[in-house]
Amino acid sequence: MLKSWNDGATKSAIVDFVARATAEVPPEERVAVFDNDGTLWCEKPAYIQLDFLVRRLAEQAAADPSLKDKQPYAAAAAGDLAWFGDAVTKHYNGDDSVLKILAGGILSAYAGLTVEDHAARVKEFFAVARHPTLGRPYTACGYQPMIELLRYLEANGFTNYITSGGGRDFMRPVTESMYGIPPERVIGSSVGLDFVDGDLKTTATPEFLNDGPVKAVRIWGRTGRRPIFAAGNSNGDIQMLEYTSAGPGPSLGLLVRHDDAEREFDYTAGAEKVLGLATDRHWTVASMRDDWTTVFD
Repeated sequence: MLKSWNDGATKSAIVDFVARATAEVPPEERVAVFDNDGTLWCEKPAYIQLDFLVRRLAEQAAADPSLKDKQPYAAAAAGDLAWFGDAVTKHYNGDDSVLKILAGGILSAYAGLTVEDHAARVKEFFAVARHPTLGRPYTACGYQPMIELLRYLEANGFTNYITSGGGRDFMRPVTESMYGIPPERVIGSSVGLDFVDGDLKTTATPEFLNDGPVKAVRIWGRTGRRPIFAAGNSNGDIQMLEYTSAGPGPSLGLLVRHDDAEREFDYTAGAEKVLGLATDRHWTVASMRDDWTTVFD
C-alpha cells in the first residue's frame, strides 16, 4: 500500500481520507480526477505532447520554406523549446498572447487525419521517443507514487479519471498501459471532428481547452458527478480542486510540488497561485523530495 510514499503527514492525509470515504460515500460517488502533465508524468523541460507537436511543426517547416520565419514553425525548426515553454508559463500567469500563436500551429498540425491515423502516429512517437534529459522512454516517465495512488484508490472502490489540459487524443493511446485508465475516462483538450465517408477526421477548429474553470465544467459534463478526490500541480488545476473540495462530504485535494532537482526537477513556475492557496483551502501538498521514496519505477 503506497510503498513509494514516506510515512508522514501527506501519506496519513491520503489514508485517513480513503478510510472516511469508504465508510461514508457509496462506491458510485467515489470519483477521483487527476491532472496529467506534472501530476502523473513529467512535464519538464517541456511537455511530452509538445515534443510530439514540435516534430510535426518542424516537418511542416521543412516541407514549406515560407513557414520557417513564422512562429511557432521557426521555434520548432530551430529546436527552441524555451519559446514553447514560455508560452505555456505566460498562459498560467494570465497572458495568452503567445499561446494564441502557438495554438494556431498546433491546431493545424494534424488536421485532416482520421482519429485512427492520429492514434497510430501517437503510438509511433511513444515507441521511439525518449525524455531529453532523463534518458528514459516517455512511457517510463510516469510517477511511481502516483500510479500506486491510482491503484490504492481503485482498490477502495474509486473510479479514476484523467482531466488534463493536454490533448485527449494524445493521451488516450497510452493511459491504459501506463495508468490503468481506459480511454473513455480521459478528459482533455480537443479539436472538432468531422464525419466524412464513414470516418471521423480531425479539424483545425478548437473544441475545448480543458484548463482552469473548463476542467470543472467538463468533469461534470463527462461524469455527472462531483469528484471527492482531485490531484493537480498547477494554476490550471485551481478550479478543479475548488469544485472537489466544495462538496458536502469527505474530500481531498492533492498538489504535487516539484522540489526534487536531483531525481526530477525543481520549479514553481505556473504553480505559484495554487501553492499560495493550498494552506487556506486545506489542500494537501505532496513534496517529491520529502514524501516520495522514489520518483520513477
